[in-house]
Amino acid sequence: MKSSSVLNQLGRAFAGLRGWVDRTPDRALEQAYEAILKIQAIEDEHFDGKTLAPEVRDYSANVYNYFRSEISQQLRLARVRLGEFRTSQTFLKLSSPQAFGFEGDRPSDSRAEDSLARDGLILEKLQLIDATLDRYRILPPFASDARALVPLEPAAPSSSLSPLFAQAKPGERNGRGLNRPSASEGSRPGGSREGSRAGEGSRSGPGGPRQTSFVPRSILGTFDRLRRDLDPEAEQEVVQSFRISRAQTALAARFVLILVIVPLLTHHLSKAFVVGPAVDYFRRDRPEQVFINGEMEEEAFGEIQRVRDRLEFKMLTHQIPRLGESELEERMELEAAEVYRAFQGRGSDAIKNVFSDLLAVLAFVVILVTSNRQIAILKTFMDELIYGLSDSAKAFIIILFTDMFVGFHSPHGWEVILEGVARHFGLPESRSFIFLFIATFPVILDTVFKYWIFRYLNRISPSAVATYRNMNE
Repeated sequence: MKSSSVLNQLGRAFAGLRGWVDRTPDRALEQAYEAILKIQAIEDEHFDGKTLAPEVRDYSANVYNYFRSEISQQLRLARVRLGEFRTSQTFLKLSSPQAFGFEGDRPSDSRAEDSLARDGLILEKLQLIDATLDRYRILPPFASDARALVPLEPAAPSSSLSPLFAQAKPGERNGRGLNRPSASEGSRPGGSREGSRAGEGSRSGPGGPRQTSFVPRSILGTFDRLRRDLDPEAEQEVVQSFRISRAQTALAARFVLILVIVPLLTHHLSKAFVVGPAVDYFRRDRPEQVFINGEMEEEAFGEIQRVRDRLEFKMLTHQIPRLGESELEERMELEAAEVYRAFQGRGSDAIKNVFSDLLAVLAFVVILVTSNRQIAILKTFMDELIYGLSDSAKAFIIILFTDMFVGFHSPHGWEVILEGVARHFGLPESRSFIFLFIATFPVILDTVFKYWIFRYLNRISPSAVATYRNMNE
């Protein structure tokens, strides 16, 4: 009876799996069709039923690029699901009895009519999917007149190497529709002397010498700002820019929370419900394997010795009555059992941390791989947030992080971090490795950082470098 019930359960499981495989073509085609319908909904609602193009509707660059990224994502989904439909359909045809020369059951008239109706519906969906994919075989380019939420190409070498200290060109508008202050203007509202001289063309910027003009650029910028302020549509532009900025901030904050919360939840849930029970099950049959390294064993022996010394001290000071040899041994057995359970738990916890952290890292990597648009939005938000920092604030951040990781007091912090990591994974705390790491890694990090200041930061934001040197002295 037991074997027959097991066979029945296996048969039902196999039948369910077979049904899921048989429904794969329909499921994949339906998902591709839904993606195409979402594209058509965007076209009908925002582009008058036409193909995505900047000239169809007068949207800002950020809004247009947002719709472009949404359509690109749906197109990618439709292509993937369409490929899944073709592959699964081919597999089912090859695995059918007719493919091997066997005749199947002759379908009834009603089943034949249902099959014809189903084939007609599939053909209609495929025609719509193919037509939409043909229309978007080449997507229109991203808008380039403003900072896009999702840039098509990476930033210029100078900006990608140091988005923290990149300077904006005069008159450039950021994603919020406002003029971005340059690196030299962030210290005070009116801008510094270097910034004003650079605006007049007497200084050369990161892209080479600037062209001089008969009228100072600061005056031209003032007139341009007045023209924008007196524009009747300026209020609508500001409101629209604020809405885009608010949406960008909300998306960036949510993505940061996802990057933090999802790996933590993965670690704790996998440790509590997957890795933890598995490790406890395999270590339950091996009670002699308590210590996973020699240092933990020495620590346990020292703990037992301290318990014995503590009991003898209390007996000598008459805090407890003097115990006989048998009573002392019984008391030590109880204390040793507690130490045994504590160190066995520490060993199991270290093994659980290894596998749980691997799953957490895997979840983090999956989020990064599947969130290209969110990463671009977060990068744009961070650029906009840090552009407003003054040279003093930038220099303060540099000094704070360099003194923390490569400064005079950094070896103590690295020692605490390495000891904590070793204890977390149950590794032996090798003093030789820790001292060798402290003697090499901060020095290499300091050399790389100094080269970065000399090679890139000095060219991109010389005023920030000057402020950094003055503050560091």
